[in-house]
Amino acid sequence: MSRKISKVFKQSGVIPYRVNNGKIEILLITSRNFQHWVIPKGDIPNGMSPPDSAAKEAWEEAGVIGQVDTNELGSYKYRKGGKTYRVRMYLLPVEMLSEDYPEATKRKRQWVEAATAIRWVKFNSLKRIIKGFFQVKSHFCAFRDANSV
Repeated sequence: MSRKISKVFKQSGVIPYRVNNGKIEILLITSRNFQHWVIPKGDIPNGMSPPDSAAKEAWEEAGVIGQVDTNELGSYKYRKGGKTYRVRMYLLPVEMLSEDYPEATKRKRQWVEAATAIRWVKFNSLKRIIKGFFQVKSHFCAFRDANSV
């Protein structure tokens, strides 16, 4: 009896963030059907690096521009339509937020504190990645704020 090998589709995504009044905020977007809060992510086109693909998705889905950190933050898997996807996650410090972007009419977006983002996102493995990011960045921000006085 042979075992069926299922293909895992590769995607990349970003956690778009900013520091506002000393607090880390993450930009969440809705899925196209407005049912779930998610992060910008999508398939990696041939010939494009995962961080570049993640930056493209951030623009198309959330209208944000910034320099994607090329160090992979982590990855998570999910299933949709009978397919398995693995999403490689990167950080995106937001430098510009546009009101006019490709999916502006298809999604809502919301800046939330990291703790709220952890509660709102659907996948536990993505929650874990956001938690890890929040712990590292909050220590950095506290250190930076203490030294900037």
